[in-house]
Amino acid sequence: MASATAGAMSEALATERAALKETGGVMDGSIAANVAPSTPRSPADVRPERIRSADPEAFGHPTGREEEWRFTPLDRLRVLLDGAPSDAHLDLATELPDGVELVELPADDPLVAGVPLPMDRLGALALARSGGALVVRVPKGLEAQGPVVLRLTGQGTGEVVWGHVVLDVAEQSRATIVLEHAGSAAYAACVSVLVGDGAELQLVQVQDWSADTVHSGAVGARLGRDAKLLSTQVTLGGDLVRVSESVEFVAPGGDVELRGVSFADGGQHLEHRLLVDHGVPHCRSRVTYKSALQGEAAHTVWIGDVLIRAAADGTDTYELNRNLLLTPEARADSVPNLEIETGEIAGAGHASATGRFDDEQLFYLMARGIPADAARRMVVRGFFAEVVEAIGVPALEERLMATIESELERAFAPSSAVSAGLS
Repeated sequence: MASATAGAMSEALATERAALKETGGVMDGSIAANVAPSTPRSPADVRPERIRSADPEAFGHPTGREEEWRFTPLDRLRVLLDGAPSDAHLDLATELPDGVELVELPADDPLVAGVPLPMDRLGALALARSGGALVVRVPKGLEAQGPVVLRLTGQGTGEVVWGHVVLDVAEQSRATIVLEHAGSAAYAACVSVLVGDGAELQLVQVQDWSADTVHSGAVGARLGRDAKLLSTQVTLGGDLVRVSESVEFVAPGGDVELRGVSFADGGQHLEHRLLVDHGVPHCRSRVTYKSALQGEAAHTVWIGDVLIRAAADGTDTYELNRNLLLTPEARADSVPNLEIETGEIAGAGHASATGRFDDEQLFYLMARGIPADAARRMVVRGFFAEVVEAIGVPALEERLMATIESELERAFAPSSAVSAGLS
């Protein structure tokens, strides 16, 4: 039975990997699966230039009618949107390989003052209220031996926490940086990612908060010439988590992959917003985000914006979002947006699919003697494994898959009324 189960698991994962290569469900709205490619957008549909500013008042106070806030339950974010100053901090534990430095710098330090500007009010508030930054420095030419780990833990004091973390990866260096969030907090932060010429960074951010946490994260990355960034977001815990990630290229040859997984339980709101700004020639970007949802009022939001500016000849980009509904009352909103201002590109596309279990896949597994609940768990494990197994930190991969497994145990408990079928 063990060998049969392993073989079936391999088959399920192979099926999922094959599905990733399809362009199947392409959309230009909310939820769609297996529809024909959308028609070109008219000039009236293109969003205006996005505001970037360190001043919170440049963005005004959101009402929920704005495009960037229309999916977000603002009442649950009010504790952060009010913007009250606070000196509270999260507890910090670190693991630093030889040669990597960790320093605190004031807000007026040239490095801190020159980071990518926030793109919404909460990011600007975090930058303004943090009073400085915690800076990870990877020196020029260093190949870090082992991951850099920062563990930030909230103690549930009820105070708002503002934070700013800068990851400064100098030219020709290589590093893996893991930023873990846990505990209970009301936390808004900026994470500024600077990848120098010819440098390579693998960044993993884990949101495994307690059930009462409200977290807003503004991640802004800037890539130099021939720089590479692989960024993975793993969001499993919290009451409301909203992560906005932007990437800008400042010289040709940049390569970025943005990946993410999230698992939303009843009542959770997990939101990921992306902007990949191609402003220079011959850069590449790939986006793969996957979510599973279960329970009453479980809600995920994925917004994937890719902008190819007129000067960005030779751009190669593709983004994919897949959502797996484990119970009928869960809701996934998925909006890929692709804006192209030049016809001289190597390739561009997007796809989004939302659905339930594939009945044929379940039948295949059950026909080999695997019980229905175990088969469903295997399908979801395979669904997530494509992203988690690419993290490259074995201990973290095992821990994340164990957390996902515990979520699945609850999802497919005998008392659960689960329906099936990923379209």
